[in-house]
Amino acid sequence: MIAIASLLDLTATERVTDLTNKLEKKFGLSGVKITPYPHLTALTAEIPDMEEFKEYLELTCLETRKITVRTTGLGIFPGQNPVIFIPVLRTPPLNDLHGRLHRDVAEMSTEMGVFYNPNLWLPHISLALGDTTPEILGPVLSFLCDYNFNWEITLDNLTILQKCGDYFLKDEEYHFGRRELIS
Repeated sequence: MIAIASLLDLTATERVTDLTNKLEKKFGLSGVKITPYPHLTALTAEIPDMEEFKEYLELTCLETRKITVRTTGLGIFPGQNPVIFIPVLRTPPLNDLHGRLHRDVAEMSTEMGVFYNPNLWLPHISLALGDTTPEILGPVLSFLCDYNFNWEITLDNLTILQKCGDYFLKDEEYHFGRRELIS
């Protein structure tokens, strides 16, 4: 299973990296670093023909303009190992891109991640996952309450993330917008 994600712009990457480093130092939380780059996941899928898929992503990105999104507050996906995240507000341009990706990739895939269905998708930026516990939520949230999460982020890429050992690493990265001919 691969993930199709957008890596965050430089300012947001620095903010998220600073926060995840502080969470690791103060609380020992490093599970989020299984993917070493801050990102927003659009969907996950099992793709049998990666060449066809990569051609599709390249063409889709050529036709896509940069998208500005906003974040606000904090969220939690509950469970044995709760996920702490920054919600990304859905906008028409983000919904349009996500809907198009989901529709087209579903035709190329043998399996799609259920939580990335357009009716269920909650775009977010993970701050802690995998090594959290319900008991640590209170102290971590108290710590994070000192920060402002009202950010503006420019998304300008789609990136394929693949599992490599214990990590999810970049396979290919495609940037939005038409390429200029260089002569």
